[in-house]
Amino acid sequence: MAAELHATVLHDRHVELGAQMVEFGGWDMPIQYPAGIVQEHLATRKNAGIFDVSHMGRFIFRGKNAVAFLQCTLTNNAAALEPGQSQYTLIPNERGGAVDDAYLYYFDKGEYLLVVNAANREKDWDHFQRILKRFDQVELEDHTSKIAMISLQGPRSKEILTQLMDSGQLPEPLRNSLSTVTIQGQKVRVARTGYTGEPICFELFIASEHAQTLWDLLLEKGAEPIGLGARDTLRLEAGLPLYGHELGSDPDGQEIPIFAIGLARFAVSFSLLKGEFLGKQFLFQQFKALKKIMDRDYSEIEYLPRRVMPVALAGKGIARAGSPVFRNGKQVGYVTSGTMVPYWKIAGEGIESALTDESGKRAIGLALVDSNLLEGDRLEVEIRGKRTEAVLVPYHLRSEAPPYSRPITYEQLFEKEKEVVPAKEMTQKVNTLLKKAIENTIWRQRQCINLIPSEQTPSPMTRLLSIMDPVCRYAEHKPVKAFDDAEVFYYQGTKFISEVETLLIEELKKYLGCANVETRVVSGQMANTAVFSAMVDYINRADRKSEQRRLRKVMNNHIIRGGHLSAQPMGALRDFVARDPVTEKPAVVNFPVLPDNPYKIDVAACRELIAEHQPELIILGKSMVIHKEPVAEMRALIDELNPGCVLMYDMAHVLGLIGPYFQEPFKEGANIVTGSTHKTYFGTQRGVIGANYIEEDAAYPLWEAIGRRAFPGSVSNHHLGTLLGLLMAAYEMNHFKDEYQKRVIANAKAFAQALKDVGLQVAGDPSISYTETHQVVMLVGYAKGPEIAERLEANNIVVNYQATPEEEGFTASGGIRMGVSEMTRFGMQAQDFQELAQFMHDVIIENKTVKDDVAAFRKHFLDLRFCFKGDEFDALIQQLHQLV
Repeated sequence: MAAELHATVLHDRHVELGAQMVEFGGWDMPIQYPAGIVQEHLATRKNAGIFDVSHMGRFIFRGKNAVAFLQCTLTNNAAALEPGQSQYTLIPNERGGAVDDAYLYYFDKGEYLLVVNAANREKDWDHFQRILKRFDQVELEDHTSKIAMISLQGPRSKEILTQLMDSGQLPEPLRNSLSTVTIQGQKVRVARTGYTGEPICFELFIASEHAQTLWDLLLEKGAEPIGLGARDTLRLEAGLPLYGHELGSDPDGQEIPIFAIGLARFAVSFSLLKGEFLGKQFLFQQFKALKKIMDRDYSEIEYLPRRVMPVALAGKGIARAGSPVFRNGKQVGYVTSGTMVPYWKIAGEGIESALTDESGKRAIGLALVDSNLLEGDRLEVEIRGKRTEAVLVPYHLRSEAPPYSRPITYEQLFEKEKEVVPAKEMTQKVNTLLKKAIENTIWRQRQCINLIPSEQTPSPMTRLLSIMDPVCRYAEHKPVKAFDDAEVFYYQGTKFISEVETLLIEELKKYLGCANVETRVVSGQMANTAVFSAMVDYINRADRKSEQRRLRKVMNNHIIRGGHLSAQPMGALRDFVARDPVTEKPAVVNFPVLPDNPYKIDVAACRELIAEHQPELIILGKSMVIHKEPVAEMRALIDELNPGCVLMYDMAHVLGLIGPYFQEPFKEGANIVTGSTHKTYFGTQRGVIGANYIEEDAAYPLWEAIGRRAFPGSVSNHHLGTLLGLLMAAYEMNHFKDEYQKRVIANAKAFAQALKDVGLQVAGDPSISYTETHQVVMLVGYAKGPEIAERLEANNIVVNYQATPEEEGFTASGGIRMGVSEMTRFGMQAQDFQELAQFMHDVIIENKTVKDDVAAFRKHFLDLRFCFKGDEFDALIQQLHQLV
């Protein structure tokens, strides 16, 4: 019988490694290696595992109507894929059930690769062949034997794969991204996909004749072979469906609706551009039922009577597929998959937590249960005629903190014991708070070297003014056209505040070099929100009856390339940008970057994108910023290709550098500038919006909309204490900016070079001394950023760990982002940053303790510069102190 089974090109390797071989879907496959399923599972979670998945079916689609065919036969939107992208999808039948689930890969233009389950390959092929008769100009080929497929999963996967690459780049650190590399001269297609729940995951496609060499190389670099047994426990822990269990038919022989699985929300598209497809009517009924069920409205539950949910056993026993599930004595479903899975125990909390060397086991499963059940509901699972306690949980595993996935037990979710804090007498509470505030201030202001680039110590005058009487007051106001646009205040006692705002606006106009300034926004994020909201108001100004349309297309820096959070669809932009009808994602196009410098926009490559997408808003600006932004170049492209587009520069981090030593955004062609007033700028923590529209401009109504969306659209009381302090900061900035800005940029360059000279790795272009701003980015090794930042803090050096453009998220950070602006204000110069670089070398490379040395070093830099001081102010300062 074994001779009749299919064998992958890696079959001999499995036998040589001592694998236990079994029949699976018509293939002779390794169920486990000598280490066993438990150790293979744990090895994948902590190290890296390789899986032979060449038994899975691989179909190639080409031809003029290939996309139309895929749109008809798959649930997801194949037209949404650009080359270099992939998507999870399902093959539906006419009734809204699943023929199979699959993954669609679009590596190269004009050719789609569909990976299907091994046991369903022939069934899927026949299904496609029947439908193919209705289409012409579609080529369908089975490349299962031509292309081998190896899955590389786990925290060390990226490290291992990178070591083997001759050329090419890994896919961008985003789920479902694709790329092509070469390994020992052979082309390998790489996908950031997988079936384990691991955040660092790759699936590799290579010509079959070269697969053994690739397998051997991966083993040599430390990956461990994993069989089908651990593959199943890993996917179960991740809550991923398996055809024949969570898809197909239930134990009663009833077809499981596709929307019974959670992934259906991401794998079924009802885009108008997709059109009709197999089973659409029934799937839409399921979808409508799901939306109501999520609102606990069960009026259409007949279309989705049961859903697949994770279940954790609280009692003894192991749930198996087919085990009945009960609630209050009534059967409410079945276990679809269940077993005992191992997991690494975790020590510590939050970002400082880590996988230990101690493992445990837990009984978990997936269950198809009545759709009116909720997370946290207590159930019973029948095991060998006895019922054991279980609980519905939202998940068994979380993967959003790379490079490791984290097991989540039901005790963590539902049985946390809250620590009881003994009650303190009120006087003790007050004294404790005051004492800790004093200690923290002494530490940060007199003992630490503060290098977080988004922070700034305001001057004593600025801080003192911020707690004067206006901090207690309200001063809402708006211009009224009936009074010739005079500002009308809603409260009395506001004449001083009115004067302060007028003076502040004039100072900021002078500094920014623009015609309009809005100061009422109290943060940079609020400034961006007000602009985005105003843009929507502006583009809908001719239609005040219909539902307001959102911005059709926006162009910005992606967050993984240093873009501001507030300019992302996950941030302030979310509610103001449309969904792209093709991709069904927020209609945002990201700036391409230079191949040899991911910190810098590729202006030449932007031309085609601007011409194609015609964005209504282009947003420059970053939070990880070591280069000037191409304002003038973008203005030229806009004027040539898309004249109606608004060019906005979010200068949150570099607002205090505006001038001839860095950039002058309005002279270079920006329409709008937003910023935070407390990073490189000297101010209190607020935001600001500047624009260059005059009343005669056709776009002047946009500026009026910005004013309305600032107040009352974003803020009511606009924090008058910090507003007063900001006016003093504006005086300081306009008076001292030339010397301050020169010193900051010179210090940043000197610091970057000094770090390099002591043996630390610095990001950026060495021909410009690595930076053109206040920021320096140091590279400390993949996922080591949080630990290095913690060690530096323990030695009185406060920095900010940050993911670089190649990394998957902040928990996988290998970058340390630093800014020199605050310590420049405290008097540090180039030679002082050189000494600081040596301290950092001692901590990072030598693992020395230099806490006391750094505190002694800081004593030389306690006097804040670039601010007003002297005898002529002392009497008034003393009077302010007495009033507090």
